[in-house]
Amino acid sequence: MSEQPRRPRKPGKPYRRPQKDPVRLLAFEALRAVDERDAYANLVLPPLLRKAREKEGPEKFDARDAALATELVYGTLRRQGTYDAIIADCVDRPLREVDPPVLDVLSLGVHQLLGTRIPSHAAVSASVELARVVLGDGRAKFVNAVLRKVARDDLDGWLERVAPPYDEDPEDHLAVVHSHPRWVVSALWDSLGGGRAGIEDLLAADNERPEVTLVARPGRATTDELLGEEAAVPGRWSPYAVRLSEGGEPGAVEAVREGRAGVQDEGSQLVALALAGAPLEGPDRRWLDGCAGPGGKAALLGALAAERGAFLLASEKQPHRAGLVAKALDGNPGPYQVIAADGTRPAWRPGSFDRVLVDVPCTGLGALRRRPEARWRRRPEDLEGFAPLQRGLLRGALDAVRIGGVVAYATCSPHLAETRAVVSDVLKQNPGADLLDARPLLPGVPALGEGPDVQLWPHLHGTDAMYLALIRRTA
Repeated sequence: MSEQPRRPRKPGKPYRRPQKDPVRLLAFEALRAVDERDAYANLVLPPLLRKAREKEGPEKFDARDAALATELVYGTLRRQGTYDAIIADCVDRPLREVDPPVLDVLSLGVHQLLGTRIPSHAAVSASVELARVVLGDGRAKFVNAVLRKVARDDLDGWLERVAPPYDEDPEDHLAVVHSHPRWVVSALWDSLGGGRAGIEDLLAADNERPEVTLVARPGRATTDELLGEEAAVPGRWSPYAVRLSEGGEPGAVEAVREGRAGVQDEGSQLVALALAGAPLEGPDRRWLDGCAGPGGKAALLGALAAERGAFLLASEKQPHRAGLVAKALDGNPGPYQVIAADGTRPAWRPGSFDRVLVDVPCTGLGALRRRPEARWRRRPEDLEGFAPLQRGLLRGALDAVRIGGVVAYATCSPHLAETRAVVSDVLKQNPGADLLDARPLLPGVPALGEGPDVQLWPHLHGTDAMYLALIRRTA
C-alpha cells in the first residue's frame, strides 16, 4: 500500500478542519523527540505533561489525560517491534521507506487498536485526525487505509500471522511476540538459562509498566512516614522501600520534595544494602562510591555510613552528573564529599577505603521496563565499547580498597559480557581478591541462584535486572 498524493477537493465538498486532540498530539510529540533527538521518554514526557497541566482552557490536562498520554507513549515504545511487524504486513514497501513521522502516527494507532480498550472505530478516527494535523490530508488517507487493515484482527491473530513458529525459530518468534530485538532475546536467554517459560516470563515483564518505588533514607525519613501517603504499600525486600501503586505521584510526597526520600528501584537499594552489610576485617570508617551519578545509591550509602560515623566519598566523572549527586546527598546527616573524578584514574591513594561501590556504565538491558526505547538503540557492538571501561573501573575499585575491605561490582544489565565475564577477567589478574557469597546479604529474597554473585530479575523479584558481585581484597 502506498501513501496517497494530495488530491484536490471535489467541487462543492466543504473542507473540515482537522480536530486537534491534545493528548494524542502530546504523545506524538514525545515519540518524535525520542526518535529525532535520541531522547528518553522518561525525561521527555514529564515536562510535556507538566506544561499541559499548566495550560488553561480545553487543552489543559487532567489526571486521566496524563494517564492516557503516558500509556500511549510507553505502550507504543514497548511494543514497537511487534507493531512494526504488523505494519510491515499492511504496506507495500520496506518499513524503512515509510517516513518516521508517519510511522509514529501508525504505531500510536496500532497500539490503540491492539494494546488498549479503546474501541476500534475511535482508535482509527482519532489517529486519522492526528495525521491530518501533523502530516496533512494526503498522508492521513494512507494512515486510515493501513489502520483499517490492522483493525480486521486482534493482537493474537496478528501474532499468528507475523511471528515465525516457535518450533522453527524460537528466538525470532519471541522477538516478534514480546517486542525485543533478536540479539537481546538471545543474550537474556543465555544469562537466565532454563527453558521457554522463564524467558517468556522475563520478556513479558519487560513490557509491564514498573511500579514507582521510593527509598526512605535512614536518619532522614522512615517507611512509616512514606506509608502514610496515598497509594503507598511496603516494599518487597528492602527495609527502606515503599511502593506507590498505580496513580501514585512521587512529586506529591513531601519527603521526596525535601530530599529525605527518593525514587529508587528496590534492586538498586539491595546493592547498596549488601555492600553496607558485608562483613569487614578491621576498621569501617571510609566508604567510596566510585560511579556515583546520578546519586541514588550514593544517597542511601551516605545515610547508612552516617549511622556508623563513616565518611562517604562520592565520585562521578561527568561534572553535571556530579552536581546531581551533590543534590541527592544534600542534607546527609554524616560526613561526605562529592568530587568529579575518573574512577579509572583515581584521585585518591591506593588502599584508602574500607567499602567501595562501582555501579558501572552499561547497556542498561536490565532496565528495559523503565527505558523501553533502549532495546531498539543498543547494538551488540556496544558491549565492546563498555568492556574496557567496566574492567578498568573494577580494577580501580580493587586498588582503592584496603586489604580486608570489600568491593561491590554492580551493573543494571544481566548480559554475561557485562557481569560474570568482567568479574572473572579482573579476578584472574588480581590473585589477591576473592568473591564473597552475596546471597546471605539479601535476606528474604528468593531465587538468587547458585551464587556467589547475584542476578536479580523483573519477573522473579519485581526489580530491575541488577547484577551484584562482592569481592574481598586479601592481599
